[in-house]
Amino acid sequence: MIPVLPGSLPFTIYDHNMLLKVLTPERKLYAGEVYGVQLPGIDGSFEILDKHAPLIAALGNGKMKVLKDKAHAEFYTISGGFVEVLRNKATVLVEGAVAVEK
Repeated sequence: MIPVLPGSLPFTIYDHNMLLKVLTPERKLYAGEVYGVQLPGIDGSFEILDKHAPLIAALGNGKMKVLKDKAHAEFYTISGGFVEVLRNKATVLVEGAVAVEK
């Protein structure tokens, strides 16, 4: 942990990958450390990588790509939801999701 300067907010620099949780109303679809995730936003696709700035975004229907590392990925088809990124943790809440074999 780095020192906190007077008048600044405390934050932590992580030496590991971002933590990703993907949840549906029925179950936890994914939980673990990842390099990043690509998501279908309502205005187009976007990518969240390790140490991303805080974010809340609405998701549309489409493909989600979980980047386990720079060479391996898992794919899912999702239907609507939201993503929150805070303190190197991304939480994806979706109405439904199905794993896609690639």
